Amino acid sequence: MAQVRPMRADARRNHERLLEAAAVAFGEHGEGASLDDIAKRAGVGTGTLYRHFPTRQALLEAAYLDRIEAIAARADLIAAERAPGDALLEWLNELAAGMIQVRGMKALLGTAVTAGGSAVDTACGDCVRGAAGRLVRAARDAGALRRDVEPIEVLRLVHGVVTASESAEGAAGGDGESVRRLLSLVWGGLRA
Repeated sequence: MAQVRPMRADARRNHERLLEAAAVAFGEHGEGASLDDIAKRAGVGTGTLYRHFPTRQALLEAAYLDRIEAIAARADLIAAERAPGDALLEWLNELAAGMIQVRGMKALLGTAVTAGGSAVDTACGDCVRGAAGRLVRAARDAGALRRDVEPIEVLRLVHGVVTASESAEGAAGGDGESVRRLLSLVWGGLRA
C-alpha cells in the first residue's frame, strides 16, 4: 500500500486559496465560472489549479462539500423532531432551497443523481444519497410513503422541481414558495 505524503505548506495554501476563489466565482457565475479566473483570483497559475482539481466537477465538489454535508446532517436532526413523512418532506424542501440559494449546487447534485441513469460516486453524491436513503426508508416503514419509491427517484424529483421552479421564475431562480408548492404536488403522488 502506497504511503500518502502530506501536502507541503505552500501547496496547502494554494489549495485553500483555490477553494475560496472557487466559492466566490461559483457564487457569482454559477457552475460555468471561468477556471482561469478562479486561478487568477487565487493568485496561482491554471496548472496549479489542475494539479489540485483535475476537473471542474472535482473543484465544484471540493468547494461545496461542507455545505452539502451540512444539508445531509440536517436530515438526521429533522428526523429526530418529526414524524418520518413530515421529516422527509421538510428535508426535501431544505435541499431544494439549498440548490436554489447556492449557485452551482444544483449542477453538482444533478450530476450525482441523474448521470446516465445511475448515480455518480462522489463524496457529495454519497452524502446526499445516504441522507435521502435513511429518510425514505423511515417514511416507507412508517407507511407515509409508497413502498415502491426509491431514494434516488426522490432526489431526481427534487432536482426536477428546482429546475422547473427556476425556469418558471427566470434566471434569478425560483423562490422558496414556488418550490414548496411544486414539492407538495409531487409529495401527493409519493404518499402511501
